[in-house]
Amino acid sequence: MIRWIAVAFILSIAGIISIDMTMTQQTSAFIYTDLRKLPSKKTALLLGTTKSIAKDKKNYFYIYRIRAAAALFKAGKVKTILVSGDNGSQHSNETAAMKKDLIDAGVPEKHIVVDNAGFRTFDSITRAKEVFKAEDYIIVSQKFHLERALFIARKKKQKAIGFAAKDIEGTKAAYKMRFREYLARTKAFLDIYLLNPRLSSQAVQQ
Repeated sequence: MIRWIAVAFILSIAGIISIDMTMTQQTSAFIYTDLRKLPSKKTALLLGTTKSIAKDKKNYFYIYRIRAAAALFKAGKVKTILVSGDNGSQHSNETAAMKKDLIDAGVPEKHIVVDNAGFRTFDSITRAKEVFKAEDYIIVSQKFHLERALFIARKKKQKAIGFAAKDIEGTKAAYKMRFREYLARTKAFLDIYLLNPRLSSQAVQQ
């Protein structure tokens, strides 16, 4: 029994690593880090995250995503920014915070569209096309997140590309997010190839 458990564990780890590598390889050609080389699109999809990771502690993943999205708009690369996140908590309204900070960064309010039902990346990508009629657009997030988001978008026949916001490599927060990403990628892989879920019940109700 112990031997079989060990074998199953090893195979599971190998599968997770394989999925991780597959997503990186299949999406690398669609991720841009140089704003000058980034093609122009009508819409940018800004994927949400919490503004603070603890009381009075900034979330730099959030800060750098806001800066990247604002830079896209100011450079004339997009005309509209679709902010997608979770507004379900009274303590953390991702979309309201993103909208306010984009405005503070110089993006006019009329160019910002809000999706309050981006409870997970799968929902944000699916709703971008089904609700907001965007399927040829730029996704904004950190590279590790873009790879999963683009994998989902491309498997859904969308023409999305990604613009990588600055990362915070080598930090405790980065290692924590990277570990979480292994699990999230496995879930995304199963969603696409096996589970084929629709929008989450919360997202459908929005």
